[in-house]
Amino acid sequence: MPYNGDPDLVAPMPGALSGLERIRALGIPVGVVSNQSGIGRGILTRAQVEAVNARVEQLLGPFDVWEICPHRAEDRCPCRKPAPRMLVDACSTLGVAPRRTVFIGDIGADVQAAAAAGCTGILVPTAVTLQTEVDAAAHVAVDLAAAIDLCLDEGGRS
Repeated sequence: MPYNGDPDLVAPMPGALSGLERIRALGIPVGVVSNQSGIGRGILTRAQVEAVNARVEQLLGPFDVWEICPHRAEDRCPCRKPAPRMLVDACSTLGVAPRRTVFIGDIGADVQAAAAAGCTGILVPTAVTLQTEVDAAAHVAVDLAAAIDLCLDEGGRS
């Protein structure tokens, strides 16, 4: 849900919890990397975003890292996806080389950021994903479970 500042509206994607449990059981660290331009636009406060993120963790378990960009696209900051900085920083925090990292996202900027950071990007299309983004993605999965299967089949990447 775009610009969500209400923790009560958080609803995990189908298969998110079971997929994360599967990854965590293997000892693979997991994180969230998210553009949050609602902060920069004045639509959301940082406190609202943090409350939503806390609700995500209540529903899906703890994440090893959170990287959030509060800037608007027109700010041209170095952290906003498709720029690679948030992914590089997340990898650094986790102590994992980008080349051993898989980033799952639902728009072209996600897979572009992954490629720019040296990670493998997997696109899981949703209603907001453009067909041109699907066509341009090197790795596409029909849902989160299939994306996790792809991650685990990537020669031991984490």
